[in-house]
Amino acid sequence: MSKKPAKRHNEKQAKLPGTYKQFIEKYPALGEAHEKATEATFSAGPLDAKTCELIKIGICVGAGLDSALRSHVRRAMQQGAKEKEIEQAVLLGMTTVGFPKTVAAWSWARQQIERGV
Repeated sequence: MSKKPAKRHNEKQAKLPGTYKQFIEKYPALGEAHEKATEATFSAGPLDAKTCELIKIGICVGAGLDSALRSHVRRAMQQGAKEKEIEQAVLLGMTTVGFPKTVAAWSWARQQIERGV
């Protein structure tokens, strides 16, 4: 596993939600473990980063995770995902988790899309 340059790490840290930053500052070993698990899951198979982020969006829809959904929308856009692809990842939840969760997730995704990367 290669180390990322410090500048990239600092830029990534700047975009993390404040509560998450506070948590990993207080519990750095848990933050490191989470990062390693994330890297391991993304590299465990043939899916590219954009596809992985779109799947993560779908998982967030089902779980009702607003902050995580916005984070994965931003990351999907950084990986080249188009607005329509992100919206479809959200809309796929409609028949599985229902209308209210899907509409809520769509609104969270729209907030991040409008905010940009």
